[in-house]
Amino acid sequence: MASTLAHTETLVEKAKELGIKFFLVSYTDLLGGTRAKLVPAAKIASVEKDGAFFSSFASNLGLGPDAAEIAAIPDSSSLIQLPWEPTVGWVASDVYFEGDPFPAAPRTILNQAIAQCEQMGYTYKAGIEAEFFLLKKTEGGYAIADERDTAERPCYDQINLMRQFDLISTIVGYMEDLGWEPYQCDHEDANGQFELNWGYADAKTTCDRHVFFKYMVKTLAEKQGLIATFMPKPFSHITGSGGHVHNSLWQGTTNSFEENADEGGLSLLGYNFLGGVLTHAKALTALFAPTVNSYRRLGASVTASGSTWTPKYISYGGNNRSHMLRIPEAGRFECRLVDGSANMYLALAGILTAGLDGLKKQISPGARLDENLFARGAEFPDLETLPTSLFEALGALKQNDLLTGMLGELGTKTFL
Repeated sequence: MASTLAHTETLVEKAKELGIKFFLVSYTDLLGGTRAKLVPAAKIASVEKDGAFFSSFASNLGLGPDAAEIAAIPDSSSLIQLPWEPTVGWVASDVYFEGDPFPAAPRTILNQAIAQCEQMGYTYKAGIEAEFFLLKKTEGGYAIADERDTAERPCYDQINLMRQFDLISTIVGYMEDLGWEPYQCDHEDANGQFELNWGYADAKTTCDRHVFFKYMVKTLAEKQGLIATFMPKPFSHITGSGGHVHNSLWQGTTNSFEENADEGGLSLLGYNFLGGVLTHAKALTALFAPTVNSYRRLGASVTASGSTWTPKYISYGGNNRSHMLRIPEAGRFECRLVDGSANMYLALAGILTAGLDGLKKQISPGARLDENLFARGAEFPDLETLPTSLFEALGALKQNDLLTGMLGELGTKTFL
């Protein structure tokens, strides 16, 4: 089953080849909302040329009810045939307004960051660890879907994992069909929480897949009478959901973070990139943790499992999950600050923009800290802390010229 297609192939041709009768022409707004129109395949040629038109005021893009329509022009290379409904093809779109790329659209913002990266001779690749809860609706609100999933330390629990085998195996099978190369699934640190991992790719492909993954998981959970949520902190007493991002820069087939890496796992270029992310960490928090609920995850007290697994300080270390950034192995680093509510187009655009600033300015991150900051963070007074509220994070973003420049005037105003 094809997950992508060459730019030389039209959606009309792919519809005939794959038996697609409808296309979900989709775009993502600034707050991460996924919007779409269902277009019959017989009409996709005009949409591929001119776009599907949406009332610009109807989503979070900063335009008023007096503004003309936006046009969502599908990116044919992003085509995903719905595995559970193969007559429908999903396609990510770039947003245009009055004939030009709309600067406040998240995919446009990422495109611009990628273009800057390519001008410097690099390709940015990323992978996302997407955590989510499976819930059920009750008279009193929401509860863990599996009432037997009650252990205080449920991480990697085999029995609780396999009780959701039907759903998880279906999702993994579909990801295999789509060519995503899923490689591990587990029960996470909270009751009812799971993580499914798939292969990394170029940043835009990863973001498109993440948008579709959330849609797929929610849809398939509903088919089994469950509710899937990527909410950062749905329950106060158990661990919240992250959206950890793994990062690397490449030149062709060479990983530039791994080439000439030191014993800590990164090249000088990799450390400069990481240094840029640390330098802009407070402002980036607004993009990585964009909801009030996000700070219930970041500011949580120790959960039933004994740890929150969330960073508090602007710091980095080796294979050490108590830091904002960790280097699990040579050639990449993980950002653990990103949560399940993040708009990944903006999050990855932010990482890339900050990282490239680190390259240009040759920002050193300093020596890594090989300590358990969950337990000993207060012993290092020179460590800066991350924002503790959305208000504080938005204030930091507002004062950051690099990232507000990335978002643009309208994007910044709308996001704030």
